[in-house]
Amino acid sequence: MSWRRRTVALTFAAALLPCSLLAQEPAPERIQIGLSTDVIRIGADFGGADLTIFGSIENIDPTVVRQGRYDVIVVLEGPARPITVRRKDRVLGIWMNTDSESFVNVPESYSIATTRPLQDITGQNSYRRLALGIDYVHTEPYEEDVSPATLQEFRAALRDRKKANGLYNQRIGGVQFLSSNLFRATVTLAPDVPVGTHKARAFLFRNGVFIDETYANLAILKSGFEQMLFRLSRNHSLFYGFVAVGLAMVTGWVGRLVFKRD
Repeated sequence: MSWRRRTVALTFAAALLPCSLLAQEPAPERIQIGLSTDVIRIGADFGGADLTIFGSIENIDPTVVRQGRYDVIVVLEGPARPITVRRKDRVLGIWMNTDSESFVNVPESYSIATTRPLQDITGQNSYRRLALGIDYVHTEPYEEDVSPATLQEFRAALRDRKKANGLYNQRIGGVQFLSSNLFRATVTLAPDVPVGTHKARAFLFRNGVFIDETYANLAILKSGFEQMLFRLSRNHSLFYGFVAVGLAMVTGWVGRLVFKRD
């Protein structure tokens, strides 16, 4: 082989070398979740429940598994709707609404389950960037010229009220690995969980670094007579109002007859 041919052959081999190394690089990890059903129906006697979500991690690194450095956070996020938070102050001896702040697209419910305490998984910057966790739920104000201190106060009040109602809750250790790549997450459904489309989201972390995210939709609906009234109130609000007033009048009249004293 001549000197020129040897040069061409070496150049060709060098060009193929990065491709061969690239082909040997492991595929990135991916997270998947599955719901046993995409619709849950609740009745008037619903007192809350636990929802189990199963998932898996693809392309795991055995070394990271042995070190226990894979973490999963699962969130069940309720439908987002506008909400107004009001502040009450004592004025002339009477408690009155003195100030308020409105937010757009706030999740009505937010249930989170984790493999470990949040501070042991990743840092606050990651949670803030991902809008992940009760303290970092996305709350966008209607007005943009509100001072940061005021926003912080009303956001804290919003979270506290949701926590008190059980709509915002977290379960540390609610995500458990069943094997090296399979896990089970348990999130809490509050007794007054809102109806509508909920989003189950799963986040994968490796050594504190966010790797992947996936989601699945879950519809929570009322069943029976409650569902009929709910649809009537949404689709025919005027007729629903007349029916409600009529039922109240009939109920009052019947109660008067029953408890009438002779």
